[in-house]
Amino acid sequence: MRILITGASGCIGQYIAEALIQETDHELFLLVRNPARLQIDPHQRAGVKVIQGDLIDLTPLEPLLPTLDVAILTATAWGGNNVFAINYEQTCHLLKQLDPQRCQRVFYFSTASILNHQMEPLPEAGTLGTDYIRSKYECLHAIEQLPVGDRVIELFPTMVFGGGADGKRPSFITEGLREVLKWLWLARFFRADASFHFVHARDIAQVVLYLLQHPEYPVPRRVALGNPAITVNEMLAQLCAAAKLPIYGQIPLTLPMINFFVRVFRVQMSPWDYFCLNYRNFTYETVLNPQALGLTPYCATVADLLRCSLGTADLST
Repeated sequence: MRILITGASGCIGQYIAEALIQETDHELFLLVRNPARLQIDPHQRAGVKVIQGDLIDLTPLEPLLPTLDVAILTATAWGGNNVFAINYEQTCHLLKQLDPQRCQRVFYFSTASILNHQMEPLPEAGTLGTDYIRSKYECLHAIEQLPVGDRVIELFPTMVFGGGADGKRPSFITEGLREVLKWLWLARFFRADASFHFVHARDIAQVVLYLLQHPEYPVPRRVALGNPAITVNEMLAQLCAAAKLPIYGQIPLTLPMINFFVRVFRVQMSPWDYFCLNYRNFTYETVLNPQALGLTPYCATVADLLRCSLGTADLST
């Protein structure tokens, strides 16, 4: 098969590219803006080509796109003037150039933040969302109407960790973990009514590899990628245990109290941030992870998360 991976030097893309290089003999095309940022060796085997380019200009890809059997679209713009152009317009333009008679599957990466618990788009994502959120929201509605729309698997990563201890490019969340842990001594005095999923990018790569190798697997059109849901209080308790910090009485963290902290610490918050504070439970009914596929997860617990991100599960030292 001929497979394109966009965003191959990004947090998720680098793990997918590595897995496909090492575990398959498919012909791979890795789209990267800067080949120097590719932290894997694309020359481990034959049949791997690095293409320098950007979704803002699809010219380098135009001869390739109609010949593809699979497209894995992880590239995204997090901010800046080209957010809508890259995340919405150019993504749709790329998909329109795939040959519906040849292309078997498209793995399109969005973000779980734009979905409600039933895997339907949140209207607030389209009205209150940041440019990044709104661009993903608009693209989701558009791609289902395209000629290859019936073979698109829409993947919605939850809180993505990756890089750090293993030397790969870290995700934004992994980069911020050490700073968060500095406030653990204070956070342990509060309780919060909220829940979420998290997932490591290496486990996302495991899922994509499995779905490629098992096209008969009955994967739903929309799938959130993450471990089973965990509450904020459960994660806090496990982090405190790793840091040997005792937890005594805890104060419920209410919205008025959060607003107080926002004012005191002068935190800049968008309308979307306030919506997320009220929504609180970002959990989904259709979640896929390595365990669900009978695979061994790389990072399934909070202890795993600390080891993968920091190189240790013991925060007391």
